[in-house]
Parts: sequence; C-alpha cells; structure tokens
Amino acid sequence: MSDQVEMSGSLLREVTRLYVRAQRTAADCCGTTPTQCQLITELGRTGSIPLGELGRRLCLEKSWIGRAVDGLVAEGLAAKEPNPADSRSWLVRLTPPGKRRFQALNDQLEDHAERVTNRLSPRERTMVNESLGLILRALREDAGLTTASCCVVPPPELADTPFDQNWR
Repeated sequence: MSDQVEMSGSLLREVTRLYVRAQRTAADCCGTTPTQCQLITELGRTGSIPLGELGRRLCLEKSWIGRAVDGLVAEGLAAKEPNPADSRSWLVRLTPPGKRRFQALNDQLEDHAERVTNRLSPRERTMVNESLGLILRALREDAGLTTASCCVVPPPELADTPFDQNWR
C-alpha cells in the first residue's frame, strides 16, 4: 500500500469519526437519537416511502427498521399506512410533528456544517465540496451503488450545480 493511499484512508477515517461524533452532538440538541436521526432525515428527504425501501436505503434489516419506525410512530413523529400499490407492505411518512423535528434537526446539522466550513476560505470550501463529491461517487461505485440502483439523490441545494455531477 502506498503512503498516499494509507494517508487518504487515515484521513477519511479521522474526518468521518470526528464529523459523525460532532453531528451526533448536534442531533442530541433536538432530542433525537442517532437511529431517529437517520430515519427522520431519510423520511424528510424522500417523503412517503415503503418500509422495505427505507430499510434498503439505510442498509438495515426489515425487522430492525420496523421496530425503529414503530418507535417513531409511538412518539407521533411518523405514521404507517397500507401501501395502495402493494397490500403486503406499509408506507411510512413523517407526521407534522415529525416534519418539524426534521426541520429542527436539519437546521442544527446545517448550522454545524456551516460552522465547520466557515473556518475555510471560499476557495478551500469549493475544493472540499468537489473532493467530497468525488469521494461520494467512488464510495457508491465501490459498493455497486449507482443512481439507477440507489435512489439517493443529491440534496436540493446541490441540484443543477457543478457538484451535482459528482453525486451520480
């Protein structure tokens, strides 16, 4: 393994570790567990979605995702309803309180990201965004995920920007 590859791997692990820890701290401010954060974030991005698809997007087993969603339903943050397209499955969506939690959580996470990136110059921010887009694409390719097989789309704020191409 080359020194550059080793350094890249080490940097990716350290950045991921620190960023995930800081994002969890930011999410805690909204009274949201890491699991709830994942579910609420995905439901907030996608809207109503079949339970199995939600599990696939988060790489979680159906039984595990079912219990986690039931917890959100019990808190009044999500609702489950029969899927009119497939009577064997459920659709999951955020309720109005769940949408408010999503917005509060998203605001907290965005504030954190802004604090971090504001420590960089505009040129550095552009370089970081481009690099992260490249890393994201490489990770998806490594996992066999493409736009066709993984319905994760770029956040709306990146649609039709130079960074959008890196999400594909």
